[in-house]
Amino acid sequence: MAFGRRARFFESGEVRLAILSLLSEGPKHGYQLMKEMEERSGGLYRASAGSVYPTLQLLEDEGLIEAGQKEGKRVYSLTDAGRAELEKDPEAVRRIWERAEKWEEWGHYMNPDTFSLMKPWMALGKAAWQAAVRVTGKREGEERLREILERARHELEQL
Repeated sequence: MAFGRRARFFESGEVRLAILSLLSEGPKHGYQLMKEMEERSGGLYRASAGSVYPTLQLLEDEGLIEAGQKEGKRVYSLTDAGRAELEKDPEAVRRIWERAEKWEEWGHYMNPDTFSLMKPWMALGKAAWQAAVRVTGKREGEERLREILERARHELEQL
């Protein structure tokens, strides 16, 4: 994730791999897939029907998954071709879920109550970056900035 760029949970082609990976754990319907992706990201990523259902249709058209009915719901299962597709790049699947774990960690801190503090937090970060630019290469300034940041961190941890 780069600063100034909208953060994306999935990169190009990864929704497809994530769905295949989740289906490798057992049959699921679309809503279950969306909920599981949300849960694995700590609630920070919310899959939309507009991204999941077209991907499911594409995977079905490619023969990587098959659909059936269970308790009145359309349930998707991985085919042998889907398993083979997953096995082509297990590292990509591993990276997706490692990233999900990192997002999940942040998700524990993000709730509507903490959003009210986002503006002062961003202002603090901006001031720190500006100070860093001004003092870079000036030993005394760098030391003072480091002390200020350490003191602020310590005070925040004591709350």
